[in-house]
Amino acid sequence: MIHNISYRTFVYGTEDEEKVMTAISHIFPSILPEKTINEDYFGNKITILTEKITKKRSNKDIIAFLNDNLSDDDKNIIKEELSRRIDDKGNLFLRFDKQSAYDEELKLTYSGDAIHVRIKIASYPVSKDNAIKVAHKIFNFL
Repeated sequence: MIHNISYRTFVYGTEDEEKVMTAISHIFPSILPEKTINEDYFGNKITILTEKITKKRSNKDIIAFLNDNLSDDDKNIIKEELSRRIDDKGNLFLRFDKQSAYDEELKLTYSGDAIHVRIKIASYPVSKDNAIKVAHKIFNFL
């Protein structure tokens, strides 16, 4: 039901990379991100951490973690915004607050300074409507 789950987050020059890794590990227990180092407009270092998880068991565990740890408010937000959070290719987009994840809480955010998560939902034929139907099956709160 899930092809893969990927995440991306930025580590700015003012942040401790180890703390950001700790935040990521709250959602993704066995993290092995790829690192890309860039510079912002002012020449400050920005590290981009990304990973694509394709193992079925890992993806199932992550979905179970989301089902068990999202707050009722966040579950309602996803439920209300589901059609806007899924694209025509069946990707579900979520953003989680980095600071909350570091504090071992799972909290949705609209901020760009977040852990950006993309869940590629398997549906046939690939369409937004079919992906929404599958999302209703895999998330116990929809």
